[in-house]
Amino acid sequence: MRRSSSFKTLPSENQGTFVQTIKAYIYLLPALLILSVFVAYPLIMAFRMSMYENYNYYKDIGTGFGFASFKRVLSDPDFRLAMKNTLFLTFVATPVSLGISLFIAFLLHSIKRLQGFFQTIFFIPYVTSIIAVGIVFRWFFHSNYGLINYFLNLLEINPVAWLNNPKTSLYALAIYYVWTGLAFKIIIFLVGLQSIPRVYYNAARVDGAGGRRIFFRVTLPLLSPTILFLTVVSLIDAFKVYNQVYALFGNFGGPANSANTVVFYIYRTFYGAGRMHIAAAAAVILFIIILLITLLQLKISKKFVHYH
Repeated sequence: MRRSSSFKTLPSENQGTFVQTIKAYIYLLPALLILSVFVAYPLIMAFRMSMYENYNYYKDIGTGFGFASFKRVLSDPDFRLAMKNTLFLTFVATPVSLGISLFIAFLLHSIKRLQGFFQTIFFIPYVTSIIAVGIVFRWFFHSNYGLINYFLNLLEINPVAWLNNPKTSLYALAIYYVWTGLAFKIIIFLVGLQSIPRVYYNAARVDGAGGRRIFFRVTLPLLSPTILFLTVVSLIDAFKVYNQVYALFGNFGGPANSANTVVFYIYRTFYGAGRMHIAAAAAVILFIIILLITLLQLKISKKFVHYH
């Protein structure tokens, strides 16, 4: 009787849970296969190639197992310059982009009429090809008949060789990078602003708070999760800048590599120079840097959210 009762009391819920689990894995299988082929396998191969001093990609043969490739990358002046430029875009251009995006989103949120029209206008760059827009920006930055130099001439300022001068090419890239990232950030900030309940603003006005105080005491604290999200995404995106460099300078990272970035360095080293193991070592270094910065940001964000 005990055996039969124990058999009868076997929970059918467990069988249902098991079936649901199998179904879930079946649904996830296509995505897992895609991630395995296009993410996990290339990552493993990059780590593998980076551990050889010399590597023949076509024959899949490597010699000199060790960390020699990493030493060559870290001692390469081009890589150091690319890392310096990438850090400039990450910690200088990215905060500027976030500030401009928040300002524009706040203005759009304040508009009562034609708000959808202006939102569409600011979102159009996000769905436009970066290469196509880069052609337009190359005309903007042109030394002789560029639009920017035209306005500088109106202010009686000498024209600037934005794309041909190693001292200014990085600033031209930063301006273009900031512009290409505005649309996405503006939309996310706008969604965050629209999700803030109006009751907080009404309560602040009842207490006699002005617009500036409301912005810093109500809007920014309630918008902090959105700011943290965009900060993490933007910093990761800044480390992966490639399309902007190619759009402005083609296959060259600017005059004397002055606008070269880490990802563009990896691309030129892999496809241009054919040094696959060096490119793989640079990719692994970039992966480690992004991973550490992301973990640090997540740790800080958790403490920040817990504090608030």
